[in-house]
Amino acid sequence: MGNNRNIVILTGAGVSAESGIDTFRDGGGLWEQHRVEDVATPEAFQRDPDLVLRFYDMRREAVQTKEPNAAHHALARLEREPDGDVLIVTQNVDDLHERAGAKNVLYMHGELLNAWCTACDARSRWTGTLIDRPTCPACGAPALRPDIVWFGEMPYRMEEIYGALRRADLFVSIGTSGAVYPAAGFVRDAREMGVETLELNLERSEGSSWFHETRLGPATEIVPAWVDELVDAG
Repeated sequence: MGNNRNIVILTGAGVSAESGIDTFRDGGGLWEQHRVEDVATPEAFQRDPDLVLRFYDMRREAVQTKEPNAAHHALARLEREPDGDVLIVTQNVDDLHERAGAKNVLYMHGELLNAWCTACDARSRWTGTLIDRPTCPACGAPALRPDIVWFGEMPYRMEEIYGALRRADLFVSIGTSGAVYPAAGFVRDAREMGVETLELNLERSEGSSWFHETRLGPATEIVPAWVDELVDAG
């Protein structure tokens, strides 16, 4: 993998879009015809828990019908290369990276196929519905919610992410808008630490000027091409 032995890859909705998973910024900030404020905030859950649970039940059911695309498979292939260390930090809540074979995936915004018990703090793998208020497998309380980081909540495992950035030789952002913090600030942090930065995106992100290099195109085309280039260089 050339001189870039430690690589941190941030992935966003653009990686999974070609697998048929909608981005929340499509349609003017709508997720499947719902305003983000109505389905993706703690206040929304307090105000109308049935709406929020039903919405995530639909998303959970839908994601299980989708398949990883060429970009997911390319990143999993890169991770398997013996010469280097690759960490995938994803803003996505689907499991397509893992289904493509990636092992080193960090979900900063939670996982759609998990349920979080607000009574005992346990997280359980969950592929069914939550609308009928099932009990927590760990403690038995009917206190499960989607294990999703909503707007206004703190993303998961930030200390691990910043630690990985400090050790990185290369930071790559793939399929992100550059509009959602703290992830949008990773490129600045990487630059300040002397890390090389690369953007792979369908169009320039809001933070595109911070990257050393930007390559534009569909993720299923430019990500495999970049991985091929990197592996061949090694």
